[in-house]
Parts: sequence; C-alpha cells; structure tokens
Amino acid sequence: MDYKVIKKDISKLKVKPNLFDYEEVYKNFKWEDVAKNFEGLPNGGLNIAHEAIDKHANGPLADKTALIWIGKNSQREEYTYKDIKRESNKFANILKDLGFEKGERIFMYSPRVPYLYITAIGIFKNRCVMSPLFAQFGPEPVAQRMVSGNAKGLITTKHLYEKKILQIIDQLKELKYIFLIDVDEDINDKVLSLPKLMKNASEEFEIPPTDPEDMSLLHFTSGTTGKPKGVIHVHKAIYTHWVTGFYVLDFHEDDIFWCTADPGWVTGTSYSIISPWLHGITNVVYEGEFDAQKWLEILQNEKVTIWYTAPTAIRRFIRYGIEPKKEYDLSNLRHALSVGEPLNPEGVIWGVEKLGIPIHDTWWQTETGGIMIANYPSMDIKAGSMGKPIPGVEANIFIRDDNSIKEAKTEESGNLMLKKGWPSMMRGYLHMEEKYQKSFVDEWYDSEDIAYKDEDGYFWFVGRNKDIIKTSGHMVGTYEVESALMEHPAVAEVGVIGKPDPIAGEIVKAFVALKKGYEPSKNLEKELIALGRKKLGAAIAPKEIEFIDSLPKTRSGKIMRRLLKAKELGLPLGDTSTLEK
Repeated sequence: MDYKVIKKDISKLKVKPNLFDYEEVYKNFKWEDVAKNFEGLPNGGLNIAHEAIDKHANGPLADKTALIWIGKNSQREEYTYKDIKRESNKFANILKDLGFEKGERIFMYSPRVPYLYITAIGIFKNRCVMSPLFAQFGPEPVAQRMVSGNAKGLITTKHLYEKKILQIIDQLKELKYIFLIDVDEDINDKVLSLPKLMKNASEEFEIPPTDPEDMSLLHFTSGTTGKPKGVIHVHKAIYTHWVTGFYVLDFHEDDIFWCTADPGWVTGTSYSIISPWLHGITNVVYEGEFDAQKWLEILQNEKVTIWYTAPTAIRRFIRYGIEPKKEYDLSNLRHALSVGEPLNPEGVIWGVEKLGIPIHDTWWQTETGGIMIANYPSMDIKAGSMGKPIPGVEANIFIRDDNSIKEAKTEESGNLMLKKGWPSMMRGYLHMEEKYQKSFVDEWYDSEDIAYKDEDGYFWFVGRNKDIIKTSGHMVGTYEVESALMEHPAVAEVGVIGKPDPIAGEIVKAFVALKKGYEPSKNLEKELIALGRKKLGAAIAPKEIEFIDSLPKTRSGKIMRRLLKAKELGLPLGDTSTLEK
C-alpha cells in the first residue's frame, strides 16, 4: 500500500502516554474495571453530573478552573468546578420545582455561552434528558426534532425565540416551559427569564438515585438523508467517555483541552462537556465560528495542550497557507486530533510540518456515543488510516448480504462493524425500533461505513455505503480518490461523486477547491486527472474535474456529497438544515 508512516519516539514525547503498550492493554482490558474510576451517587446509581462535576467540586479540585469561556467579542470568563456545581444545582432545582420529571426531554438551542454548559449539567442532575440543537438551525429543522423528541422544555435566547421559535410554537404541543438565558424578566407564564430564576434558586441539590441505563442524551443525526433520527444514550456511556479521554485524548491532570465542536453535535457533548470533566481537567470553549487567526490566538494564549478539531478546519489552514509555528507560540500543544470526516494523509503531514506534531484521526458516530477507532500518542501513524479500535471494542470488516455476514479477508473492503456491548452504544432510535433492530446483524452493529483492515490491524476508511461508486465493474471509495487528488500542491479540498454514464454505469467526477494563489485552468485539470491515473489507475481515476470555490459541508465538517450529486443531476436538494452557511 502507498502510505506514509509517522514513526513515534516515545522518549521524545512531552508526557508519557497513558496508553504505553496498546497490545497489552487491549488484550487485558475489561469494561467492569473502569467502574473504579467512578464514585457513584451517595444514594445509589451512576449520574454523569456527579462524576463530571460534583465529585471534583467536593474534593481537592473544587477551586480548579473547569471552564475557560471566550466570547466572540473576546470576552473571557473562568468557572471552577465549585462554580459549576453551584450553578448547575440551581438549574436542577428550577427543573424540579417546575415539575420536570425523570426522562423528559429538554432541548438546548443556544450559542456556545456558559449557560449552555451549566444547564446541561443541571439537566443530568434532575435525571431529565439533554437534547442539543445547533444554534443556526432554521425553524423547520428545530420543529422536526423537537416534535419527534417530545420536547418538554427549551433553553434558548431571546433572539432565537423571537426569530425562530415563535414561527413553530403551535407545533410544540408538549412544551411546558421556555427558558430565555438573556432576559431579566419573564415574557409570560411559560416563557421565563433564566437569570431571574437562577437568582432565587437554591444552591443545594441532591441528585436522585440514577440507574446507569437511564436515558441521558438524545442526539439527532444530521439528516443528510431522510428524516433525522433521535439517538438514545444513557448515563453509563461515561465508561466510554472516560476510557477514550484517558487512552485516546491522553488526558493528564494539568492539561488544558479545547474541543472545537458545538454541543449541537455529539462530539460537542461527549468531548466538550463530559469527557474532559470526568478527568478533572480545564476545558476551553470559544463562542465564535471558525477564524484561523483567532483559533491560533486561543491555542497560544490559553496554552492549550490538547486540541480536538475537524478535518474541515485543518483543510482551511492548508488552503490559506498559514504557518502556525512561525506566527504563534504553540509550544504547549502536545497532542492534536481530528474527528467528523476521515482525515486525508495531507492533514496528518500538515500537522507534522506546521505544528510540529501529527494530527491523530479518530473514527466514531452519533450511534457509537464515543470514539471507537483511533490513532494513539504512543503508536506509529499510517497517514490516512483510522487507526486501531479502543480497548474494550471489537471491530471487524464483514461482507453483508441482507441478514447474513461473512468476515472479509485482509485488505478486502466491506462493512465496518462493531461487536455489541460497549457502554456508549446507542440504546435505540426514539420511536423507530424497527430501524434500530436493522442496525444489527448477529450481535454486530453495522456502521454502514465501508472500510478494510490491513495486515497490521489498522483500519482504513473507503467511503459511506451510499457513497460507493460503481464504475465499469469497479467499486470505488470516494475517500481514496479525494486523498489522491489532495496530494497535488494546488488542491485544498476535494469532493467526489459518481456521475451516471451509459457505458460505465457511473464515472468518477471530482469537485476541487484550490488553495490561495492558484487559479483553475485546463492545464491544472489535466494535471489532476493524470495524478489520479498515476495514483489509482485509469479505471477508477476521475474522468471529470470541476473547480468550485468551496465544498458544501455540514456544520460539523462533513462534505455533503449528496448535494454535489443533486446539483450535478438537477435533483431536489432535500434536507439542507445542517448545511454550513
């Protein structure tokens, strides 16, 4: 195989990795052993809020900074674990006093402000279910998710309430109360001022007994195809959040961690709220959207040690030709990771060349609840690979035929599946039991991603099942074509689709966005086609190249290939609620 290996010299790492010997840890790992890292509730059970906040607030970490919040206008606030315990207790009491009961869904529709993180913990404390929405959703996607999720409460801003929620309020039949985070007085008896309520709320709250299998989170899939599905997660998911924080993100007690994901996506709750606080470290949150210079300032000024971001951000840095180490002091940054879409090899190499450390790709889904396959600080990276499964997770490649599966051979592409039983596995699709059951075959969860496993046990992404292109009898993964074209020095981003063809069935067409300083031309088009043929072979190389200014992406950074295909074929665009504006 044609790939670059990033060799690791553990003796030169700034901190000894928690996962020092992957094979030994993987072989001896038992999920039940993870329980010793949790305190448990005094009255019994397991609750996310207690393990992430109260345990630390009641002990030696009480005055440690839990949250550094940076506003879009450069405001800066710090909250200790003791602060978050106190404020989340207040919100838990508000919910209890207003009659919110165990299992009722409370939706969060807000920018990344401190109240978003404080109320999330309060929701867990009252044993309600947190269901986050991205703040830039329009009225219809919000209504679709809230109606489907039987919304009983909503936390939002005055602006979003007036501009979006009032348009759909008649559809929200089950809604009890709306909490506005930025008004001083109630609008009416159902639309309440959260600051006013918080002023009068008690600072003392005892978390009721919580079963580890009680529902804690309801995350909706992005809806790139069909109706968004409500994915159910439970309090016991923190076993996975703890393990992946320890082994993959490599949390140590003095770390300052920044996950750039919004809590509207599962990464933003699992790894911008839960996982870092389980480990008692300092968590950075930035309210604003992507801004290359601002992001680098945050990495420098906050002395971030671990950075978890998305391939789309890495590709933007590449496209803009930014030299981070030349312009900023990033000497504290020791570990960088990526999530959302597979990271092309060029992104991994960019990290080595421009940051001084490689970017470690990770793979997981809303349905898995946490990282499942990853590259680790102590392990050599095969650039472009997903890495290896986390301890406690068994992954394999199968050829699926309806309701039967056959194990694939080494380097044979097939469905990437995970053996049932990891703690953060989804417990269902809300109101969609049949769909949920179809996700499993013979005790294996089918991710519907196509991948293969090499002779060393590394997994390699090929493409989403629905994105596989069939051309002249060949099965072509979008990712391998995109990665090949990304090797050209002019290319910043690539999106590949299959275009119907009367002879080949489909041909491969690539949409290409160029780096700053490069212009589209016939010669460049020929160079890219030639590069594709050289790297992939004439049979599966792209036959057409189209230059575009930017690729359509979801707000979580995934390229929306179906939109490229719909525009190419003149088809309806479908659900665009998650499209990056």
